[in-house]
Amino acid sequence: MSRVYNFSAGPAVLPEEVLKEAAEEMLDYKGSGMSVMEMSHRSKVYDTIIKEAEQDLRDLMNIPDNYKVLFLQGGASQQFAMIPMNLMKQKKAGYIVTGQWAKKAYQEAAIYGEAVKLASSEDKTFSYIPDCSDLDIPEDVDYVYICENNTIYGTKFKELPNTKGHTLVSDVSSCFLSEPVDVTKYGVIFGGVQKNIGPAGVVIVIIREDLITEDTLPGTPTMLKYKIHADNESLYNTPPAYGIYICGKVFKWLKKMGGLSVMKERNEEKAKILYDFLDQSKLFQGTVVPKDRSLMNVPFITGSDELDAKFIKEATAAGFVNLKGHRSVGGMRASIYNAMPKEGVEKLVEFMKKFEEENA
Repeated sequence: MSRVYNFSAGPAVLPEEVLKEAAEEMLDYKGSGMSVMEMSHRSKVYDTIIKEAEQDLRDLMNIPDNYKVLFLQGGASQQFAMIPMNLMKQKKAGYIVTGQWAKKAYQEAAIYGEAVKLASSEDKTFSYIPDCSDLDIPEDVDYVYICENNTIYGTKFKELPNTKGHTLVSDVSSCFLSEPVDVTKYGVIFGGVQKNIGPAGVVIVIIREDLITEDTLPGTPTMLKYKIHADNESLYNTPPAYGIYICGKVFKWLKKMGGLSVMKERNEEKAKILYDFLDQSKLFQGTVVPKDRSLMNVPFITGSDELDAKFIKEATAAGFVNLKGHRSVGGMRASIYNAMPKEGVEKLVEFMKKFEEENA
């Protein structure tokens, strides 16, 4: 069985060489006589794995020393509660709602304090990013929250909002490590790894040290306190050990590929191939305002539910899988994360051209 081109939004495609390496080490990791899956997280061998993973991530992102890197569980969705529990000191936070995940985070924050909707693009099915250069931000908000790349809707913040001095918190689940970032512009950057980095089950939180305090909302569970995880170097309880090991391998692969500026060039090149085709196609069209288009997630439609369904069926048979769009947008969506080879996008476009000729 040959491998398919997997355009899934997540869990998503991983670099083939990482999978091969993990397969080779499955029964015996570096002469330990056991799999990483079976290893104590307190062992010397595993300690090296998690520390190296953190160091490689710090190198890739140039993470300053005054930021902690935490490998946690519960996915990005658990952070929707953990962030207000730890950061809402004045019980007020600003949210920019540009998609379903930002909306869920906003609704969750409203349980713990006042969530202020600073801007939203819901009026046009989240197909654009609102202008965030001069928002009306109350003085007493504890932070401003965004979801930087919207997996479902295919939009991306090309410029960070002007938070007017307030701490920026960003969910980067679907654009994590796709391009260089200036970590110092954020108080917290977090993301589930199952889209661009590793297997489901790990969420990485990069948080500035001054935001990690004992002072959390009353009733915050021990397991949801950043301080507990920071003080225990992500080993307060058993971490998602095997997932972290795979993330570590992906970090090494990214370094070997030349780092994040090289990934950005590659991702721009891949996305251009697909967007250029969509822009001139008579059958297919993109659903996002061009200036806000994501490099990672590309939604498109034919305008006919019947044709969409036919396309998905034929594409799947031809080895292009997981192209069905999210139910809130319909149509198709190609997620073209770091590990998707350029050839996969080229072949998809070839297939789309052929489909267009046959169904125009």
